[in-house]
Amino acid sequence: MPLLLHPHSLRHHPSFHIRRSNSTIGLLVSHKFLQSQATIIRRSYSVSQKLCVAKATSAQETNKCISTETNMCIVTASVGEGVTKTLEKDVLKALSQIIDPDFGTDIVSCGFVKDLVIDEALGEVSFRLELTTPACPVKDMFEQKANELVAVLPWVKKVNVTMSAQPAKPIFAGQLPPGLSRISSIVAVSSCKGGVGKSTVAVNLAYTLAGMGARVGIFDADVYGPSLPTMVNPESRVLEMDTEKKTIIPTEYLGVKLVSFGFAGQGRAIMRGPMVSGVINQLLTTTEWGELDYLVIDMPPGTGDIQLTLCQVAPLTAAVIVTTPQKLAFIDVAKGVRMFSKLKVPCVAVVENMCHFDADGKRYYPFGKGSGSQVVEQFGIPHLFDLPIRPTLSASGDSGIPEVVSDPISAVARTFQDLGVCVVQQCAKIRQQVSTAVTYDKYLKAIRVKVPNSEEEFLLHPATVRRNDRSAQSVDEWTGEQKIQFGDVAEDIEPEEIRPMGNYAVSITWPDGFSQIAPYDQLETIERLVDVPPLSPVEV
Repeated sequence: MPLLLHPHSLRHHPSFHIRRSNSTIGLLVSHKFLQSQATIIRRSYSVSQKLCVAKATSAQETNKCISTETNMCIVTASVGEGVTKTLEKDVLKALSQIIDPDFGTDIVSCGFVKDLVIDEALGEVSFRLELTTPACPVKDMFEQKANELVAVLPWVKKVNVTMSAQPAKPIFAGQLPPGLSRISSIVAVSSCKGGVGKSTVAVNLAYTLAGMGARVGIFDADVYGPSLPTMVNPESRVLEMDTEKKTIIPTEYLGVKLVSFGFAGQGRAIMRGPMVSGVINQLLTTTEWGELDYLVIDMPPGTGDIQLTLCQVAPLTAAVIVTTPQKLAFIDVAKGVRMFSKLKVPCVAVVENMCHFDADGKRYYPFGKGSGSQVVEQFGIPHLFDLPIRPTLSASGDSGIPEVVSDPISAVARTFQDLGVCVVQQCAKIRQQVSTAVTYDKYLKAIRVKVPNSEEEFLLHPATVRRNDRSAQSVDEWTGEQKIQFGDVAEDIEPEEIRPMGNYAVSITWPDGFSQIAPYDQLETIERLVDVPPLSPVEV
């Protein structure tokens, strides 16, 4: 007859002891022993139950058998759960050795590990790594390391890793136009000066990102002289209209969605500035872009109404600056960098175009040197890329086939690949910084603030933040008199939700339904609580 184990008998096994707490009993056992004992318990149960019930001569004795069986089931369940949790910890500990180079922390803390399933009997582990973008440049490395680190666990016989990316969605709060509501990152390519190859950079960057696995769109914002119809050659060269939804359906070329005034059937425009701003607004916001990981905007030259309209309508994630080596180009580029800085749009890279050419074994610099380096040094932009004067680069722009598509292994294509990796990494970092810039710590009952690109973190009292609202609802616009009084805000008030508003502010929703826009600049001026304490027990 199989051995029937009672919970109390387990105490006397040398590999087993019970640690009691106020409300739970934790089992500390080697998982091999637990598996063997759980198997014995399961196998012996059916026999012992039958014997016990067969010998019972009264309802009371039968109930005792049932009670014993119930206790046995609880132990079996506890053993099984304990084993599973121990194995899960093994897997997560192994995966936590993989550090994301963009965020500087491990992939478990980043929340990348999803759908972890463990089959104890087969020694099989399955999980999914959900990255921030399908164009992640280190996704292959993540997959390889995840396989290797989990496979070396002594009880693991097989590892199944699948890779995925987070759904495309903006991180910004507020009412976005429907067409922009499913776009993760919007990247402006700007020069503020014509003739420096900005459109060439924009188009080749877009097709590089697409080649990395991302869903990409291009918006040609130059109404006076649209370049996109010349640089790409889609099968359908006219934008279509959905008459029911009153939306624009973009055309496509090699999987990239395209919108340009040049595809509107009117060619180049002759119109005044306010009309142009209206046209750009309509083209950008009423287009059915669908889910995009990146929308690349080819900005028109200048820093006037049209550029400001674009920066205000579209929640720009980052900007790439294009220049040439001449001093004149630097002067105009500096204006553009200052414009983006004023609008809180980070400039993540500088592309210096038409730098040099090689002939007779020598390298020549027909336009001089140093404009790009000067932009990087003066404005602290972290990355500089240079492109040579190359006939094929210009010819590909005229042929309708981007250089990175026609010659994907050329030196120019490699430079655009480096630029694409830079844009992906910087956009991911910016999104992470923005999403965690202002949060509410329930344990401390304080608002934590860590403004992007700042190492300082500080705490604010929620009631103080609410009392410092500067909107028309709280301050008289004519007199500047504070409408909201100190006593109008409860001292123990807590925010219901905090959401990013672009790269410059957050939207805070309070229990009374009031939505407060709090710019980072304003939060930095509010009276602070104390220095940031160590991690709270909840966070640990």
